Amino acid sequence: MADEKPPEKTLHPTSICNSTTSISRTLRSIKPAHYLFRVESVSVLLNTDIEKYESGSFKVGGYRWRLCLYPNGNKKSGGEDHISLYLEISDAQKLPVGWEVTVNFKLFVFNHIHEKYLTVQDADGKVRDFNVMKSRCGFAQFLSLDVLKDPCNGYLMDDSCIFGAEVFVIKYSGKGECLSMIKDPDDGTFTWVIENFSTLNEEVLYSETFTIKEIKWKLSLYPKGNGKVKNKSLCLFLELADCETLHHQRKLYMEFELLIKDQCNDENVEPSHVKSNAKVWFCDSNKEWGFADMVSLSDLNDKSKDFLLNDSLIVEAKILLMMHSKNI
Repeated sequence: MADEKPPEKTLHPTSICNSTTSISRTLRSIKPAHYLFRVESVSVLLNTDIEKYESGSFKVGGYRWRLCLYPNGNKKSGGEDHISLYLEISDAQKLPVGWEVTVNFKLFVFNHIHEKYLTVQDADGKVRDFNVMKSRCGFAQFLSLDVLKDPCNGYLMDDSCIFGAEVFVIKYSGKGECLSMIKDPDDGTFTWVIENFSTLNEEVLYSETFTIKEIKWKLSLYPKGNGKVKNKSLCLFLELADCETLHHQRKLYMEFELLIKDQCNDENVEPSHVKSNAKVWFCDSNKEWGFADMVSLSDLNDKSKDFLLNDSLIVEAKILLMMHSKNI
């Protein structure tokens, strides 16, 4: 059974990190999250011929684990004059062929003087791979026996010592997201022709639903205005037709243009479309955005301006830039 790389010199327990050993040792007040292992009568244990002790198992990340303690060091891995402590996967024989578990873990020993836990871990966020060839990982020189036995260091209290473990299994959940910013999407223009405009009695009209990059939209139009601009201006808004089409997105950024088309057919005359642009974050609480004063009713009904032709109004929404997210 493989252990860890060649032995390294044990640091004094209050050291922060040793870059040459790639092992970090820090003190923290928070109790280990997953397992505590109290050893009593330590002096007696150290004078026995017990080479190692395997703790009871505990479950983290869908796997069962245990601590493996060498009271007088794992001498085969250079642990002389030290306590050696390892994290071991305890149900390896039940795992499927070719199994591998990637883990970031910490091992602990409690310091009674500081009332904090000495935390021993691989430095720089290194992770370990557990597999059929290497079912345990840890530290041959976890803690010097001289440091442990010296009461001034605070690791023994009433001849007992407390160890601990935190285990974080790193595994892909099968979920992901691809975020892209799409400029001038191919399906980004929607044209809405409203016929018999002068005979409309509805306070608000809604276009048919249109889809841009899987997101459903619609336009809402107030022919005679609304609120403060009632009977003064036409109102036009871009609206999320179905917030559920946002999928997992909480917000959706859009840059868009709304347009009232000048229907002049004279090729020698530059059309005078009415355009308004916006940059907006859409979400559940902000489902629509637009312009209450898109065009004044006096301009709209001015026959010289050609907004109405054969009593039809043409409205257009054009997406200039949108944030698009999809599952991967």
